[in-house]
Amino acid sequence: MAADRLLRYAAITVLTVFGFLPIVNWIPGGHAAAWYGPLTGDWIRDGILVIGAGVLLAMASRKVVALWRPGWFVPVAEAAGRHPFRTALILGLSALGLYGFVSHAVLSAKPLLIDEIIQVWQARVLASGHLSLPSPVFPEFSSAMHLVEHQGRVFGQFPIGGPAMLTLGSLVGAEWIVGPVFGAVSVVLAWLLFREVSDRPGVALGGTILFMVAPFTVFMAGSHMNHVTTLTWLLVAMLGLVGVVRGGGLGAGLVTGIGFGVAATIRPVDALAFALPGGLWLAHQAWSRRAVGPLLASGIGVVIPIGLLLASNAATTGEPFLFGYTVLWGSAHDLGFHATPWGEVHTPLAGLELVSLYFLRLQQYFLEAPFPALLPAVVALGLSPRLSAFDRYLLVTGGLLVGLYFAYWHDGFFLGPRFMYPLLPLLALWSARSLPVVRQRTNGGMAYRVWCFAALAAVPLALQQTVTIRASQYASGLQTMRFDADGVARAKGIRGGLIRVRESWGAEVMVRMWAAGISRGESEMLYRRIDTCLLDQALGEAERAGLSGPAVRERIAPLLVDSARVMSSTLSPDFTERMLPGARYPPACMARLRRDAEGFSLFAPFLLAGEDGNQYVRDLADREAQFLEVAAGRPMYLLTPVGPRAGRMPEFRRLSSPGGAP
Repeated sequence: MAADRLLRYAAITVLTVFGFLPIVNWIPGGHAAAWYGPLTGDWIRDGILVIGAGVLLAMASRKVVALWRPGWFVPVAEAAGRHPFRTALILGLSALGLYGFVSHAVLSAKPLLIDEIIQVWQARVLASGHLSLPSPVFPEFSSAMHLVEHQGRVFGQFPIGGPAMLTLGSLVGAEWIVGPVFGAVSVVLAWLLFREVSDRPGVALGGTILFMVAPFTVFMAGSHMNHVTTLTWLLVAMLGLVGVVRGGGLGAGLVTGIGFGVAATIRPVDALAFALPGGLWLAHQAWSRRAVGPLLASGIGVVIPIGLLLASNAATTGEPFLFGYTVLWGSAHDLGFHATPWGEVHTPLAGLELVSLYFLRLQQYFLEAPFPALLPAVVALGLSPRLSAFDRYLLVTGGLLVGLYFAYWHDGFFLGPRFMYPLLPLLALWSARSLPVVRQRTNGGMAYRVWCFAALAAVPLALQQTVTIRASQYASGLQTMRFDADGVARAKGIRGGLIRVRESWGAEVMVRMWAAGISRGESEMLYRRIDTCLLDQALGEAERAGLSGPAVRERIAPLLVDSARVMSSTLSPDFTERMLPGARYPPACMARLRRDAEGFSLFAPFLLAGEDGNQYVRDLADREAQFLEVAAGRPMYLLTPVGPRAGRMPEFRRLSSPGGAP
């Protein structure tokens, strides 16, 4: 059909143009992928090795029969298909073991990104039976970037579904297990789904295995990120959707709706990309078959979790359709081409940069292969004779997902281009199809042998890249986020204490702006564009005058006149601090720089600490009276790295009271 050809060519064009051309580097003044040039050099070098090995092995296979056993995988796949639930169990347990190992060995079974930290914090609040906590007397002591302080309550900015999934781990004291479990369930669901939509058993099994072991899948499933649980529920919905199309009734429709609905409580944008085409497909089925039962059942399935989401919003933000991130950042957080929360404007050109960046990263992070990772899918799309109905659905949803994130201002990168994570089943399925379509188009000739042997030769190179480079990179990064504060405190016999965590000067200035009533977005904008010393002084004057909100903003705004000259500080280990070239700092600012040089920590991870009656607070300067009030006679400790060396673990030092001196 013409529509099929158009859809297939559109998919090939998007994957080829954005996946192989460094468009982001051709647009001046924005994002960049400076690493893409060296990466293509590696692909050329390694590609020559892989293709060379493929040619040599293909030639040798003509004489050494044992090297070439065509069709050997087919009976394995057919046997797996005859025992789908046994195969599902094997795949699921294998995935669970792999993802659990990565969670501990690579990511230390800890939330390392602020998004993870806040969602784990919210999960523990939910596990305690609450949606929020009362605001503390001095919120600046425990504020964090994605914590919402609203109408006397504190809660996380994220939709309730993600933390609710992590609550399953909180109830057993192991939030880390949620990612591996849901990742393993996704593998099982992918196997069941691919069996239904593939006409070749080898493609179903091969696509599932590829999805399971793809490095992007593996590392993300070992994390606490909500992309993992979102994909699980999307796969639930897709499996139900296929069931409806195959003649399933109310049960399949209900499963479809619940899957889309729960996914929407976690990541609404991702759910929209999959649910909108899915709903249209269900409506078409209802019209053509004169059977509206599955469509109505899917609607009921969607309404239940969405209703819980709206109820949680009403209980926290005060309005069902008002999300925590909108309270925190304003409407600038939403999709669209407008000013971002910190003042920069997201334009279609900036969206094009981000889409280019996402696909260039997919080329690397999806398979960590010695060739562009999207190449097999492009080959399969180009050589496949036709598309199935489910293929059309996947390609439409993939395009809609990319389009939605084209209109979103934030660069979503952690363990890979995380906003593109829902595309992995599609990419795995089409990559697995590359072998049979190449065989069909070449009649199983020499070109097919070269393709197979080259793919085989790529495996050890991919493992070397993944295990020795990427895994070690992840394992060695963000060391201060892995610090076991409760364990160290317990070993030192510290119980029932007030632990003051020293952050950098810049971090303190940011928190003081929040406490003065300046929104997160405005605080970020001011912090990025004003010399830290000047900002600190203006903020101090406003604090001493008892000002708050717009009055503080008016006091600080004139300092933006030099925003074009501001640069990253060369005087502090905290490179996020800003300075005006040639500025001479007064003694008070120089003292803060010296304190930075003595060492500082990030406070956010300590939101999750606090066993044995200890309470962790931010060590703000000149707040001794408030510290004494919060401590209420308990012993006080200072937690800070000693010395300027990067990655130095924090140490506990007992403080005397009053005055907080060691």
